[in-house]
Parts: sequence; C-alpha cells; structure tokens
Amino acid sequence: MPKTEVEIQFAFTLPVDESFLQHKTDAERKAKEAFVLELLRHGDISAGRAAKLLDISRWDLSDLMSEAGISPFAEVTGEELAAEVETALKALNNQDDEGCHE
Repeated sequence: MPKTEVEIQFAFTLPVDESFLQHKTDAERKAKEAFVLELLRHGDISAGRAAKLLDISRWDLSDLMSEAGISPFAEVTGEELAAEVETALKALNNQDDEGCHE
C-alpha cells in the first residue's frame, strides 16, 4: 500500500499578549520536535528523516535523541543479536578461508 503524507498542525486561540507572542516560535519548535521524536521512538520514521523534518544535522539529532532517552540503535532481542553475530563470524571465516588460497 503506498504511503501518503499528512500535515500535522496544533492550533488554538489565545488573547493577544506580548508574553505569548515572545514564546510562540519556541513553543512551536518544541511541539514539532516532540512529535518527530515520538515518531522516531516508535520506529515510524528513520533518524535521517527526523533530522530532515527538524532541519537539523544528524549530530544535533543524536543529542536530542539522547536527551529524550531514545537509543540510536534498533532494539533487538538476544536471539536476533546472536543470529547477527553468527552471520558476521561466518562471513569473517569465509574471508579468512579465501585469503589462505591466494
């Protein structure tokens, strides 16, 4: 099924007050940041996409992820990790075997 895009907006009306206006931009940035980080936390978007949506570098995104308690590594089970290690070891052994015949 093809993915579609949806625009997310948060809107409400407040009486005009200078203190509200001073903080509006910062609050909008923080709301967008929180939403994007939540999508990232649940694996709905990639880190690259999150950085692009927030218009920041991957390094800055890494800092935000750390502050939000989001691991930069995919969560895997012990069994999945063991399978990955086994695959890597087999690949290394095959390289060693090919190197011995040269």
